[in-house]
Amino acid sequence: MAGEATTIARPYAEAVFARAEETDKLDLWSEMLGLLAAVVQDSTMAGVIKDPLFDRQQLTELMLEIGGGRLNEEGSNLVRLLVQNGRLTVLPEIVEVFELLKAERERVLKVHVTSAFALSPVQQKHIADALKAKLGRDVTITSEKNTDLIGGIHIRAGDMVIDGSVRGQLQQLANELGI
Repeated sequence: MAGEATTIARPYAEAVFARAEETDKLDLWSEMLGLLAAVVQDSTMAGVIKDPLFDRQQLTELMLEIGGGRLNEEGSNLVRLLVQNGRLTVLPEIVEVFELLKAERERVLKVHVTSAFALSPVQQKHIADALKAKLGRDVTITSEKNTDLIGGIHIRAGDMVIDGSVRGQLQQLANELGI
C-alpha cells in the first residue's frame, strides 16, 4: 500500500466499513468498491479523472453512469463525495483497507504462498489447515511459482512471514557466517 494514499483512504474505508457492518451488507460493499476501483484504474478513466478541464459534475455523472444499476444509493453518495473531495484516485486503497477490515471481522486470513514448484490443491489445503490450527482463523490461499526459491515455500500472511525456502535458508546461513 502506498503510504500517503492509504492515510487518505483509511477514514473513507473505515466509514464505509462501519456502514456496511451496520446494514449487514459487507459483500455488497465489496462488490461496489471493487467495481469503482476497477473503473478508476482503467487508463482512459484515469486520464479523465486527472484532467483539470473535466468538470466535477460531469465526472460524477460519468462514474454513476458507469456504475449503472450496480451501485445502491449509498454507493452513489460515496462516488459524489469522493469526486467532490478530489479523492477518486484513492479508491484502490479504500478497497484494500476495507477488505482488510472485512477479513479481520470475518476472522479470515489471506495468505500468499510462493513456492519453487506449483502447489497442488491438496498441498494448499494442508498449508491452510496447518495455518488455521496455528492461528485460529480461517485461511484463504493464493499461490505463485518462483523457481528462484530453489525449493521449499515462502508464506506471507499480513505482517507474518514464514520463509521455508532453500534460498531463505542459504541467505540466513550466509548472514550468520558474515558472508
